[in-house]
Amino acid sequence: MDSKTKRRLSPAQLDALVLDALGTGIVSAQELPDGFANAVWRLGLEDGRQVVLKVGPPPDLELLTYERDLLRTEAMVYHLASGSGVPLPDLLYAGYDDPLVGGDYLILSALDGVPWNRATLGPDHENTLRFELGHHLALLHTIPGDGVFGYPYAGLTGPSWREAFLVMVGAILDDAVRYATPLPASLLEIAGLVHSNAYALDQVTRPALVHFDIWPGNVFLSGVDGGDDGGDDGGAGGRPRIQALIDHERAFWGDPLADFVTPTIFAELRDDDPLLAGYREAGGTLATGPEARIRDALYRTYLYLIMLVENGPRQYPEESYAPLRTRTADSLTRALNVLR
Repeated sequence: MDSKTKRRLSPAQLDALVLDALGTGIVSAQELPDGFANAVWRLGLEDGRQVVLKVGPPPDLELLTYERDLLRTEAMVYHLASGSGVPLPDLLYAGYDDPLVGGDYLILSALDGVPWNRATLGPDHENTLRFELGHHLALLHTIPGDGVFGYPYAGLTGPSWREAFLVMVGAILDDAVRYATPLPASLLEIAGLVHSNAYALDQVTRPALVHFDIWPGNVFLSGVDGGDDGGDDGGAGGRPRIQALIDHERAFWGDPLADFVTPTIFAELRDDDPLLAGYREAGGTLATGPEARIRDALYRTYLYLIMLVENGPRQYPEESYAPLRTRTADSLTRALNVLR
């Protein structure tokens, strides 16, 4: 989706950037439209490699508070997760405050798979992949941190998960005021519901690395066809498998349960979801019961707030964003009803 935050670089600028970082120029460049915040290109290099270039928004552009230094967060995840068993692209170069782009950028190895949201799969393959995704999330959540909860690069942190999460929610509510975002409940009521239910967050005592953006577009598959032709049920290369998890820029240190919100967005996490079975088989543990349900509603409230408020700085095309805004507002209302 197009947005105000995406950078515009000429072929000459792209060539100069990659030449400076990797010592080779480019022979082809294709902008990838799927991202929402960063500008992304797939580049063919003179040495035969295919890479992906991600360039952050202009540093002087106003963003949401938690979006400060997004690409530095993503680079952190690549460094920490290396060798963990979580399937990832290779981070080839990270440039910060680079004068050629006036900001941050990453260069990653290109994937030859298909985003899950572009693959047409039968129910058996969908269930198998959700089980596999659960395995990968369990591995991700074992990566050790330094004891701080929240978003370190954005300065939204706390010594406990309750303190960090309240800071995170406070920041997005401040952003809602700044951008005059229409919401299905008053800011005062939302803040009150979050604070009155925050006791449930005290169950979380160890900060886990949480991706918080695991939707099908951020999961690449091998063994499938894809694209506009609709693909098939995994017949292109045999049984479909997860090739890589991408776009780790929104990662934070917090509750592993929060990583089950985006894979079940606009719905709910069911006990019979293969995602849970795969997670548990790989050693992951998730608490159940009333307080876990409250925590799930808190995380859904936070996610839906982000999805509504981010239109302020990004200014999505109204025709394409309007249906998403309506569905998100309805889902936020349902999450708030749980907290009520």
